[in-house]
Amino acid sequence: MVDKKKLEKAFKLIIEALGDDPQREGLVDTPKRAAEMYLEQFEGMNYSNDEVAVMFDKTFTEDYLTDSKNLVIVKDIDVFSHCEHHLALMYDMTVDIAYIPNGKVIGLSKLARIADMVSKRLQLQERIGDDILYIVKKITNSNDIFIRIKGCHSCVTARGIKKRSTTITYSRLGNNISSEVFNQ
Repeated sequence: MVDKKKLEKAFKLIIEALGDDPQREGLVDTPKRAAEMYLEQFEGMNYSNDEVAVMFDKTFTEDYLTDSKNLVIVKDIDVFSHCEHHLALMYDMTVDIAYIPNGKVIGLSKLARIADMVSKRLQLQERIGDDILYIVKKITNSNDIFIRIKGCHSCVTARGIKKRSTTITYSRLGNNISSEVFNQ
């Protein structure tokens, strides 16, 4: 579980390490505010993928919706995360999820909630896709799932090479969906 008190202490130490006074007027409440922000931004750290699957397991089993010839695509789910290597922001990220139902379909908002929750962890972009894939598989039992994630990484844009670029990753289960479905 994310520990708010430890975060507050850590942020106070960071302010001191940066050479500023944590008791100065503008910074007195900063450790508390920063800890609150981290509680929100790292909420996903509190849950395993299996627990996320239970949280968002809302499916429908209507026959005409779950025919294995149908394809469900949800595109442009906006998320952000933090790189586990530098604690740097991964931003301007979008997640696209496509799957072929196998007896049940998941509520569309649940796909966005899953993407959001797994992004709220110390992450790698590739792992975000794999985590979403695992959870969608667990909930829908689909054998055909394709995840595309596009994003910018401040560990590249704000430090080191300092060049803006977009990273695209794919996670896939089965062979019946190609990346071309996201170009529609």
